[in-house]
Amino acid sequence: MFKPIRDRLLLYYLLVFGVVLLSFAATVRIAFARSLNRELMGRLETLALTTSFELEIDEESGQLEAEDEDVLIQDNQSVQWFDQDGELLAEQGELTVNLDLPLALKADSIQQRQKLPEPLMSVTMAVRDRDTDQHLGYARVSESTRELSTTLRRLDQGLAGGIALALGLSAAGGLWVTRKAMQPIEQSFQRLQRFTSDASHELRSPLMAIRTNAAVALKYPQDMRPGDGEKFGAIQSAANQMKAMTEDLLQLARFDQKIANSQEELDLKALLAALLVRYEPQAEAKQVQIEQQLEIVGDGTSDTGACIVGAPMDLNRLFCNLLDNALRYTPAGGEITVCLETEGNYYRVQIEDTGIGIAPKHLDKIFERFWQAEASRNYQSSGAGLGLALAQEIAQAHGGHIAVTSVLNQGSCFKVYLPQLP
Repeated sequence: MFKPIRDRLLLYYLLVFGVVLLSFAATVRIAFARSLNRELMGRLETLALTTSFELEIDEESGQLEAEDEDVLIQDNQSVQWFDQDGELLAEQGELTVNLDLPLALKADSIQQRQKLPEPLMSVTMAVRDRDTDQHLGYARVSESTRELSTTLRRLDQGLAGGIALALGLSAAGGLWVTRKAMQPIEQSFQRLQRFTSDASHELRSPLMAIRTNAAVALKYPQDMRPGDGEKFGAIQSAANQMKAMTEDLLQLARFDQKIANSQEELDLKALLAALLVRYEPQAEAKQVQIEQQLEIVGDGTSDTGACIVGAPMDLNRLFCNLLDNALRYTPAGGEITVCLETEGNYYRVQIEDTGIGIAPKHLDKIFERFWQAEASRNYQSSGAGLGLALAQEIAQAHGGHIAVTSVLNQGSCFKVYLPQLP
């Protein structure tokens, strides 16, 4: 029972920790990438400023030319000199630069990025004569970003490996922490289970005495004072309700402790048929008609038995709880339909009534223990809110489940899914 809770706690812990780690890794990655880009651009701007001094007008020829000196620092760099019209004058380096030359610079330099055929960064700087401030041309310095990308990729791999390792260690530690944290809760729940079971057992005897004495008193009404019969009837009704509640509590405590009744191979169709015979007098007394369709339909092709493995007492309790609810909330003149069908590898028992229905907002709550709806649709008006919870527990203990659909003021349909015998 507590294992799913521990698993959810561990999952939430890992999700939160994973988000924190990812945020930290993203921050580190962004900061490191910006630092590398700033360093690259600073290096290129410095180199561009240095190369701009190589472009000058030859005194003899009066032509603009670049001095033939090796100004490159690294093999992954290139430098190009252009005149005012963007015509290439000279270049150094082996990088292929396909960027357009910005002929109208709005600043002293401009940065450009190229992806193909070679990923690189470029800085283009306008060159002016130092004496006359005349615009001579342009100097463009480029550097390949492959090394930068490789560095970032290695950083990403390191961060990913670190996150995976941290999450793995956190999962191991979180598992230990959640187990330790849940131990007091599990122990308290076990004590509560034992108390519930013991209290239910101890209540059986006094409740039996109350019911017996009330029944004896009601058997001889001539010896009572006027009005005492109604009081003894109320006592007997309350005792019967408490008896039903203690039985449900004992049953739920048994399921919580994983104590299952012995199961055997049985015919679900025969079990339902016998049960419906028992409910005919109650239905007639309330003027409610019970229709049964127990022939195997759906995937089956003939009227055969429906073999399952289960505990007969528990299954009887399950269907009794559902039929009791159907009878309780179906008005006189209404109808209850019980169908047995196959769906995949399951038998589906469908109990549909024409009662007052269930509000949509309550459909996901009716299987909770001790849940009580408002007076307009109280599924536990004669109990403590345990009947449907117990029915769901029994279905799940048999490898199945219960689904419900309902339309307010039109009726409800409970579908019990139980696995077929392989």
